[in-house]
Amino acid sequence: MKLKISTLLVAAAVLVGLAPAAQAEETTALTWADCQDGFECATAKVPLDYDDPYGRKIDLAVIRLKATNPSKRIGSLFVNFGGPGASGVNRLRERAGWTWLFSPELRERFDLVSWDPRGIGRSTPVNCFDTEEQQQQFLGQIPEFPADQNAEPGFYSQYKEFAQRCKDKAGELLDHVSSANTARDLDQLRKAVGDQKLTYHGISYGTHLGAIYANLFPNKVRAMAFDGTLDFIGNATGHGDQGTTVPLDTRQDVPRGAAETFDQFLTQCAAPGAHCAFAGGDLKLKWRQLVDKVKAGPVTIPSGTYDYVALIGTVNGALSVPDTWQETAKTMQELYDAPASLTTKSYISNRTEAFNAIQCADSDFPRDTNVYTSYGASEDKRVPDFGRIVVFDMMACAFWQGRDTDRYTGPWNRWTSAPILVINNRFDPSTPYHGAKDGAAELARTGFLTVEGYGHSTMLVRSTCAEKAKRDYLFTGVLPKVTNCGIDRGPFA
Repeated sequence: MKLKISTLLVAAAVLVGLAPAAQAEETTALTWADCQDGFECATAKVPLDYDDPYGRKIDLAVIRLKATNPSKRIGSLFVNFGGPGASGVNRLRERAGWTWLFSPELRERFDLVSWDPRGIGRSTPVNCFDTEEQQQQFLGQIPEFPADQNAEPGFYSQYKEFAQRCKDKAGELLDHVSSANTARDLDQLRKAVGDQKLTYHGISYGTHLGAIYANLFPNKVRAMAFDGTLDFIGNATGHGDQGTTVPLDTRQDVPRGAAETFDQFLTQCAAPGAHCAFAGGDLKLKWRQLVDKVKAGPVTIPSGTYDYVALIGTVNGALSVPDTWQETAKTMQELYDAPASLTTKSYISNRTEAFNAIQCADSDFPRDTNVYTSYGASEDKRVPDFGRIVVFDMMACAFWQGRDTDRYTGPWNRWTSAPILVINNRFDPSTPYHGAKDGAAELARTGFLTVEGYGHSTMLVRSTCAEKAKRDYLFTGVLPKVTNCGIDRGPFA
């Protein structure tokens, strides 16, 4: 087996906000080894605490796929696929061949590099259970959100216990998993592969990580494409006093994004020539009848059994991925036509633990459960079906016991050495268009590309136009002249 070595600086020479004692450098080797299918893998050692660079080290699992044309190679393209909590190693393996995301032209010129950020997957992970069986048993019993106020006390109790389990099992790691520390890790990886400046593609949560990097290391930006973009102030602290008074995704008005996208789902389903199983009649009325049906009792179809929580969770999740809309419409029609019954659901992976550990470290949250109860009721009235699920989507953070004192809360407008390209779909249920516009305005140097489509990011929505604009920008660092792109085909085509 051939081994390849590059240098990784595991402690920064000068990191914004660090005490002088932390401004030392320590050098180690990052050893690349073949890990099948053309990929190379390595493990980086980085400080748990960048204020103590010679103290405890943690592992980062890193993967790369080298450029197909070395003579035209520009450098490395670091990719964070979102989450937080998902394995970047697994996702690069799965998605490197997605030509609408990584075109052959782009693959010629960049090594694709991703990693499991601290707390996740093959890196030093946040674990809250001794075994996978314990994890599945505990998390599998927690509903996606409480269906009504009667279900809330039990829901709160379950997440309080979950937060305590994480504190007991993960310990001090919980105090060092903020995205600011991951941005510092990313800068060490940039140095390790020999790039003078960072070329980066951040998707969804990856845009928040990228914005932090751009403000911690503004002179190290070569090109950064943000796709499915957050409102960075809204995510970290909220505007005004929102951080302690409004649940996170509620203050970013994610319900509005989800509702607008679902309205497009129904509109596209009803369009002439659409291949949509739910089509026929007044679709908004059919949807209300379906919601009332599953609220009255669970309904069984060949793919499983659905109560109200399961239906809303399924549809809300599907809105991000237009390729699933035809199957989702089929599920909705089968539920609409079927009689009723009962079932359970299961859970796997450490993604929930990592998601909460990172998000709760990064952001301010209300700690009073009465806030969630109040917003659960008011958002359900303001945005029926999609308001309530969002209020409770980060419930663990109300009880979370880890706190990273190095988290980043601004400023967000430091002048970067290159402009940043911000991309967002017009109808995005997870990073709504209005929030992406706010996020872009919070940064110092940006261009904005609107994709006239539905779903979450161009990773999940295919647009040849947007891919070319993004690709050319990553090649040159020059913002595209095009400001609007269409999608390659509709979800019910």
